[in-house]
Amino acid sequence: MLGSEQAWKMLYEADVICSEEAVNAAITRLAGEITGALADSYPLVLAVMGGSVYFAGNLLPRLRFPLEFDFIHASRYGDATVGGGIIWRMEPSDNVKGRVVLVLDDILDGGDTMFAIRERIMNLGATACHTAVLTDKDRGVAKPIHADFVGLNIPDRFVFGCGMDAHGAWRNLPAIYAMKGT
Repeated sequence: MLGSEQAWKMLYEADVICSEEAVNAAITRLAGEITGALADSYPLVLAVMGGSVYFAGNLLPRLRFPLEFDFIHASRYGDATVGGGIIWRMEPSDNVKGRVVLVLDDILDGGDTMFAIRERIMNLGATACHTAVLTDKDRGVAKPIHADFVGLNIPDRFVFGCGMDAHGAWRNLPAIYAMKGT
């Protein structure tokens, strides 16, 4: 966990890679794409805590169809900057059975977390599991899953803002930043 002074220093030294305007435009575009694809399905929308809070909070008011909302909490990162095994803090419940599900997350990085989430949801009996991510990181390698809806493609750097944190800080930023040297 960073102290306030360290967090400010990290922000001042970071590069803006997606402006607030670009993020808002991407979320508006995604809302239209998702509405076109899922408006007639009364989906269950699951936000992946805690990274998708910013994305979900900005996307949901733009979706113009009835939906049910819930959350799950799965992570491979914890306090680290590289992923490990899946940690389930809140698993999907039986409310996915027989439903069309839309999973919202902040970033599709290596894809392992989203792949595990989709597998768990489908194994619980969902009729379909769609995925929407604010960002898709270009890592230059194949991922086990591709998101159905992608807001922004970003470079393979350590990013923060718009729900993504840097050592616990800056999930609240309205733009996306990359740490220097990454």
